[in-house]
Amino acid sequence: MITLTTDFGYKDPFVGIMKGVIGGINPQARLVDLTHGIAPQEIVGAALLLHHAVNYFPRGSIHVAVVDPGVGSHRRPILIEARGNYFIGPDNGIFSLALRDEVPSRIVHLSNPAYHRMPVSTTFHGRDIFAPVAAHLSLGVDCTVMGEATGEFTRLPWPAVTATSNGLEGEIVYIDGFGNLFTSVGVEDLKALSSDRLEFTVCGVVTQGLVTHYAAAAVGDFVALINSWGLLEIAVYRGNAQDRCGARTGDKIQIRLI
Repeated sequence: MITLTTDFGYKDPFVGIMKGVIGGINPQARLVDLTHGIAPQEIVGAALLLHHAVNYFPRGSIHVAVVDPGVGSHRRPILIEARGNYFIGPDNGIFSLALRDEVPSRIVHLSNPAYHRMPVSTTFHGRDIFAPVAAHLSLGVDCTVMGEATGEFTRLPWPAVTATSNGLEGEIVYIDGFGNLFTSVGVEDLKALSSDRLEFTVCGVVTQGLVTHYAAAAVGDFVALINSWGLLEIAVYRGNAQDRCGARTGDKIQIRLI
């Protein structure tokens, strides 16, 4: 099974072209579109999504991720093998959360042109390197022949949750298709605080109390809860929190004990 995660969106033909390249090498490949709706060049968002998705796929899956603002530069195209699964994409930190607690069994710099589509474009490695490598790997080609072994890959730091005089401060790390604001604050960060005495402030909007589900608020009201990824989320019940407050990834959230 080959999963595809990109920031290519659904307007342009880039994803379809990658699928065509894969199908031309292995017509029997099983393809799963994890998402192509990552915000443009949002590497942290893609890393977070992969972290919370890859464990639901069977052992031996091949995860191709292309959020690649450095395409064509000195950043390396890599393949990582960990726990019998494979991760293919740019070495820019996109796999750092999915592999946060892993010691990979193999990391390969994808430098062997025999497994690339030639000529390789400097702006579309998804088509010319990552898709053909995934297809050859799905046919059983040993990844060790695809390039030189390397002992490291780029790891992104998780945005810090810091203590303040009366609470915590984190930041927005992902905004989903409903406009819900996912923050860097995890359930463990909040354990020492009383959930019904918390006040959350993001982009000037203040929400009080931590609830268990969206419908705990009235329609159109902001709500704070722990989502299915174990992260503090700010949402609007039957509405769009991003549209309402203008939040962007990287914006701060303040948590105050009242």
